[in-house]
Amino acid sequence: MTDALSPTEHPGQWDHLEDMTPAAIAEAMARCDGEAASAVAALSKDIGRVIGLCTERASDGGRIFYIGAGTSGRLGILDASEIPPTFGVEGVFIGLIAGGDGAIRKAVEGAEDDDQGGIRDLQECGVSERDVVVGIAASGRTPYVVGAIRWAAEQGISTVGITSNPEGALAAAAELPLIVHTGPEFVTGSTRLKAGTAQKLILNQISTGVMIRCGRVKGNRMVDMRLANAKLVDRGARMVAEALGLPMDRARQLLTECGSVRDVLDKFTPPTP
Repeated sequence: MTDALSPTEHPGQWDHLEDMTPAAIAEAMARCDGEAASAVAALSKDIGRVIGLCTERASDGGRIFYIGAGTSGRLGILDASEIPPTFGVEGVFIGLIAGGDGAIRKAVEGAEDDDQGGIRDLQECGVSERDVVVGIAASGRTPYVVGAIRWAAEQGISTVGITSNPEGALAAAAELPLIVHTGPEFVTGSTRLKAGTAQKLILNQISTGVMIRCGRVKGNRMVDMRLANAKLVDRGARMVAEALGLPMDRARQLLTECGSVRDVLDKFTPPTP
């Protein structure tokens, strides 16, 4: 495969955007977002395989590394950062971005062009064969990402690639490529739009699927979420009240005594006959 021009760089059906009304812009972009969701839905079986692999590694003490540059890197960090408060698990999902943490808010010029940068970042984290490295690059040719995926594969580490370019180097290098056919962007080349939306959806599915399969959800409840503020305490109490058929004040009392939704349900739910 070669690094042919990514479909995200092709002009799309929309033109003369400056002449569109605000409502027309919103309607057109909503249609584009729908295209991104459909493209992700078409990958359900492949995403399921990634969930299975990552669950196996996480259950054995491994980690899942998201690695990207720009928007792709920020989306990986966003998804990884939500796992501890949502599921009460630290250090399973780790987001890495070209240019380091400073690049989360401000672009670091040239960082994504360093094909050794991703390798160094993975090495600093002590990546091993127990882990999975997920490269994220809409164009499929970002050197920071492609270099890291190629190196990880050489070390016997399982690799996943999330890209919108079937002809890109990332699709060729990753053991499990997730090629999401989002096509041209509303604003040509602006992959924070459809491609970025698709990436976020895929990352949602991977991390949530892994946490479900690792037992961090009961029914549909986030039983291990951190009770870090009043809103979350109220949410936890409501879960307890609904699950055990209790009034909210009693549910909140039990939650305060036990410290987590899981501990309350484990202690007070009758065993299944």
